[in-house]
Amino acid sequence: MAGLPEKPWPTGTAEQLDPLIRRVLAPNPSPYTYTGTQTYVVGAGSDVAVIDPGPDNTDHCDAILETVGDARIAAIMCTHTHRDHSPLAAPLAARTNAPIVGCAPLVLNSDRPRADEAFDTSYAPDRVLEDGEQMRGEGWTLTAIATPGHTSNHLCFALEQSKALFTGDHVMGWSTSVVIPPDGDMGDYMKSLEKLMARDDSVYHSAHGAAITNPKQLVRGMIGHRRQRENQILRLLGENSRPIADFIPHMYKGLDERLIPAAEMSVEAHLIDLEKRGMAACSADQIWQVI
Repeated sequence: MAGLPEKPWPTGTAEQLDPLIRRVLAPNPSPYTYTGTQTYVVGAGSDVAVIDPGPDNTDHCDAILETVGDARIAAIMCTHTHRDHSPLAAPLAARTNAPIVGCAPLVLNSDRPRADEAFDTSYAPDRVLEDGEQMRGEGWTLTAIATPGHTSNHLCFALEQSKALFTGDHVMGWSTSVVIPPDGDMGDYMKSLEKLMARDDSVYHSAHGAAITNPKQLVRGMIGHRRQRENQILRLLGENSRPIADFIPHMYKGLDERLIPAAEMSVEAHLIDLEKRGMAACSADQIWQVI
């Protein structure tokens, strides 16, 4: 996990990333969001798309509209429905009459500790994009890439003209993505990473952190990291059957106590995946064992 960059952060200010991409940082820094959620405005002509509008914040909405200027918003596009990504979609649509397009609605209520934001209950898309479907405007084409894992409804959006991929929380520029059961699925997450490895995108723009200019190298490292964690779990299960809490001291040396719940959920996601693959099993008293 990266340390925070020095302030001032460019909150509310449009940053030009390439001729078709501008980025606007929302004022919602947190342990879940790094310096905040990054909204992207795609297009340089008469119409644009807004990707991941962010939290319901009037100042951020005003900053997006100032960035858009006189252009028409052809689509408000959401990668997934965590509360730092999609809640501003409805207020922005109300002010512009733009359609909300992108991921499917998903609300999961849970009283478990979280390592990310909760789900947005207000999200109501006008159109859900399936894998490979496109949105087009003047000089831009965005293709939906289904990438379940972080959440089951997660999409990335590929800007064909720039060979850029907007990765939401699937691949981030500051930290690895969290995968939290029951909706987060480690098997799906790994398949989605492999799917990105097969693509030829030149740059990733995530919802949090700097642009990723070495995407294949980063994704390869993420896959290797997850496989290393899986091998650690199998080795520990080979030594003794154990509850989830017993994995943490062996796998996360010197971990901040505040991050223990997140580590336990990550281990659980790996164990559930191993169970699905017939490599581990859980007893009624929540003791895991190797098969």
